[in-house]
Amino acid sequence: MFSRILIANRGEIAVRIIRACHELGIEAVVVCSQADKDAAYVKMADEVVCIGPPSPLESYLNIPRIISAAEITDAGAIHPGYGFLAENAKFAEICRECGITFIGPDPDAMRLLGDKVQAREIAKKARVPVVPGSEGELKDDREALKLAGKIGYPVMLKAAAGGGGRGMRIAHSEISLRGAFAAARAEAEAAFKNGTLYMEKFIEQPRHVEVQLLADNSGNAVHFYERDCTVQRRHQKLIEECPCPVLDDETRENLCRAALRLIKEANYSSAATCEFLLDKDNNFYFIEVNTRIQVEHTITEMITGEDLVRWQIRLASGEPLTLRQKDIQMNGVAMECRINAEDPQHGYSPSPGRIERFIPPGGLGVRIDTHMCQGETVSPYYDSMIAKLIVHKRTRDEVINTMKRALREFQIEPIKTTIPAHLEILAHNKFVTSDIDTGFIEKHMG
Repeated sequence: MFSRILIANRGEIAVRIIRACHELGIEAVVVCSQADKDAAYVKMADEVVCIGPPSPLESYLNIPRIISAAEITDAGAIHPGYGFLAENAKFAEICRECGITFIGPDPDAMRLLGDKVQAREIAKKARVPVVPGSEGELKDDREALKLAGKIGYPVMLKAAAGGGGRGMRIAHSEISLRGAFAAARAEAEAAFKNGTLYMEKFIEQPRHVEVQLLADNSGNAVHFYERDCTVQRRHQKLIEECPCPVLDDETRENLCRAALRLIKEANYSSAATCEFLLDKDNNFYFIEVNTRIQVEHTITEMITGEDLVRWQIRLASGEPLTLRQKDIQMNGVAMECRINAEDPQHGYSPSPGRIERFIPPGGLGVRIDTHMCQGETVSPYYDSMIAKLIVHKRTRDEVINTMKRALREFQIEPIKTTIPAHLEILAHNKFVTSDIDTGFIEKHMG
């Protein structure tokens, strides 16, 4: 086991990893930018290294500075968290070359599954259903038009190296496809330095369901059932829950087994999440693999009782996966609301600033993951998420009622947050009855 781990991240996920390290008897080193050097959460670490100005490019995305911080603090491993460099295969490779363990997958596996075109091919080999679409890269808009004519409109263009909805466009006709192709390619090139596009049949009114997995270096792998991440705004998740409220036992078993086949086909180790679309008839289709810990891993932990971040560290240290599938059982229902410093009344515009009042909720089954406290400042330089509110209860109705109570208790002032939006969503009849799809927010929440 490692004696010291450097955390190449900030905020809530840095706190989460620090806690896991300390529970394993490992010292935690955090890097920080000048904007975060006085933040309360960095004082939880055993050592802190300021690596640059507030700009992520000069700090949390600066690979040489992070590697140097690991070397001068004698850290044997680096945990990237999520975001920033978490899915950067070059960073994982540099760690390996410097004799530092990257707490995540092998760089080759990350590259393989990080490219959505190649990931589709792996899924096909593993007999995992994929959305009908292109066999590989689309060379130009003429090829896109020809394929769309075969599989039928509407279609979706996606960036092969994409994520977060960037490089993604829906086309309902030949005319819209021509414009969408140029726009998607330009956006993908700007965001990922890779303009490669592929096409999928657009599944109308889908749910977004994902399977949590762990695998070791010896080919052992288990799943931790599924999460429903259907409540999204512009492809960014707002509320997640598990289990998926509309899945029957047979479909759940088939879905989870499909995810396991895919991860084994890719010779993958560490934590991963396989994402799927679920259509109105409960048919599921693979869309991508996230080769890191997810923001919403918390709700899986609540219903299974397993600490996924600790498992990530243990597997990276060379320990075998001692869990067997029969050991992993679902207990109750869990839900997470992402509390962002955004103003829902004004298009979810960012709301940075000093927090003068911060009183989190409590009670049985309520968990708060946050790096914030009274007197802290929400920085304009980074992601706007300031807390994750998680509720675990026996039934979905109990979860919804407790979540509403907890949200009303949560006091964050004077900045604006997404708490009012969450309360509005939880009160909506479509959400209560789980009669929703990924377009729920745009259709029903103004």
